Amino acid sequence: MLLALAFATLAAPHPGSAQSSTQTTTETDVEKKTEPGLFNDLANLFNPQRLADAGPPPADATPYTVKIEVHGDNDLRKQVEAASNLETLKARPPSGAAGLVRRALSDQRDINAALYSAGYYAGTVRILIAGNAPDAPNIFEIVEAARKRGPVPVMVDVQPGALFHFGTIRVLDASSGRPLADGPTLNELRLRPGEPALATEVVRSEGIIVDYYRLHARPFARVVSRDVVADHATHTLDVTLKVDPGPHAAFGRFTVSGADFLTPGFVEQRIEIPPGTPYSSDALNRLRRRLLTYESIGSVRINEASKLDPDGTLPIDIVVSPRKPRYFGFSASYSSTDGSLIDVYWGHRNLFGGGETLRLDAQASWFGEQPEAVPDADPFGYKISASFMKPGIYTAQDDLLADAAVLREVTNAYVREAVTFVAGVRHRFNDQLSLQVSLDLEQSQVEDTTGTHDYSIVGVPFYLKYDTTDSELDPSRGIRFSGTAEPYAYLGDAGAGPTMVDVAFSTYHAFDEEKRFILAGRVAGGSVIGANDIYDVPPQRRFYVGGGGSVRGYDYQSISPRNEDGIIIGGLSYFEASAEARIRVTDTIGIVPFFDMGAAFSSATPDFDGLKYSAGIGLRYYTAVGPLRLDLAFPINPGPDDGDFGLYVSLGQAF
Repeated sequence: MLLALAFATLAAPHPGSAQSSTQTTTETDVEKKTEPGLFNDLANLFNPQRLADAGPPPADATPYTVKIEVHGDNDLRKQVEAASNLETLKARPPSGAAGLVRRALSDQRDINAALYSAGYYAGTVRILIAGNAPDAPNIFEIVEAARKRGPVPVMVDVQPGALFHFGTIRVLDASSGRPLADGPTLNELRLRPGEPALATEVVRSEGIIVDYYRLHARPFARVVSRDVVADHATHTLDVTLKVDPGPHAAFGRFTVSGADFLTPGFVEQRIEIPPGTPYSSDALNRLRRRLLTYESIGSVRINEASKLDPDGTLPIDIVVSPRKPRYFGFSASYSSTDGSLIDVYWGHRNLFGGGETLRLDAQASWFGEQPEAVPDADPFGYKISASFMKPGIYTAQDDLLADAAVLREVTNAYVREAVTFVAGVRHRFNDQLSLQVSLDLEQSQVEDTTGTHDYSIVGVPFYLKYDTTDSELDPSRGIRFSGTAEPYAYLGDAGAGPTMVDVAFSTYHAFDEEKRFILAGRVAGGSVIGANDIYDVPPQRRFYVGGGGSVRGYDYQSISPRNEDGIIIGGLSYFEASAEARIRVTDTIGIVPFFDMGAAFSSATPDFDGLKYSAGIGLRYYTAVGPLRLDLAFPINPGPDDGDFGLYVSLGQAF
């Protein structure tokens, strides 16, 4: 027996597909809505049924009980229950007999879709309301009569039948009917003969096909038709996809609109796609991300023409819109080991009309305890700073950056009062690689175990950054590398000073397309080269490990070399490593088990003696601007002076 199947209800079609669909708001759509917010999401995490209880009960509510029988494995049962509105909304009775019947009829469709998505195409779904089918002629009277006796009994019986496997898979040219000469392989499409025939893979394959051709200079690629036939005799699913790859194209003229809030030519200078370049959807995505790095630009919409120009090129229109130029706000962070900080800031995103940014910050910090090195010091700290960026000072790839600050910094190892200034030029080689060369000036007074010292420091830091990740605050794939090399000297001293080298590498991998399970890892290390003794290096230029930014669970700077009195003095090198499993439980709530290790060392190269380890669990609340982080960490091999745990609250992932 052969059965042709339609998958239109399983997923929205890919933009390049010939399929289309409209969405209709139904009773179940409305019932599933709830008020957003941090406390609602936290409550829903620990009590999912609360979602169904949200809001006032409907008029003429019809309570019911539901029993679901699935003759299959537990995983299939979970999928059926997740697809069933009768199950997920059972604590939220529908309105009247008609509401219960509509809910049952929608289950008939949705449970069948769940079976298809799991590879079961010969299943039967039998739903009985008070012992009768939901489409029975007198079903409303039956429901009303049953309701008088108590909750209406509902029975859902699912016989999934045999699991189907993919049989013959064909991807054909829509015009000739022959196999396509190029295109993604069946492995890339995940349509492998003999594998379970998941309907979701068939739907997903259409998007993969269209994306493949759009990445290979065919902007009008589309799946013309999809023929899916289930053979009930052999329990196989044959799939035929007919594809129109469309013509090859090159980029044509780019036009820009909506950019009157910027200086003329600002956007055009940053397109960096010469006319005649072979079309690539990836190039347009990179262009969009590149333009959005400028704070003055709020949105970028790229409109491709519906047809090619006579010369075979595709015109592109870029529509940009501004963000509000001025903003202000505040942020706060708390750590049981690092102390607390509050920051009030004001900024301008388009200061002179050329995308220049200015941000003013006023920070107040509280160390939380008496510093070890200066026990009588006030634990209060502050920082007043200004940051300025001017894009395109030489070319569109060269930006001027400047930071100035007046601060008081309190740590276990030292207390510093300073005026700092850093200014430099950042050159962007491409969307992933940039190099910044700066001038670093510092005038400071630092108090530590050896007394109070004045420092006049001038340095020339070289900062290299390579970043292929997909998000600044919450990456799910890609790598990051940053490296700084800064030779510096002390004004008034003869000869060159030491050179500080600091590198960090992190990687991120999402195991699923929904990015619900992400494995993240980080390794970092540094060294001060050219110093004869640790005391030749100012305390603020040494390396320290411990606390929320490095090895969580230990006190701030505590995994660092100490003097003969046990006071932290810092090191000439350090090493750190971290691993996290970032698991989303809901769209807004996630948990993060993690492991950290590291230490600072007296020698100029890490000797890995005295490494400390910690482990813990984190909670994430995902917001539009990034995840809110709450981490609880425990030392694994604590010393006698180490605490029992560390608690950290901040915005953004740990790394």
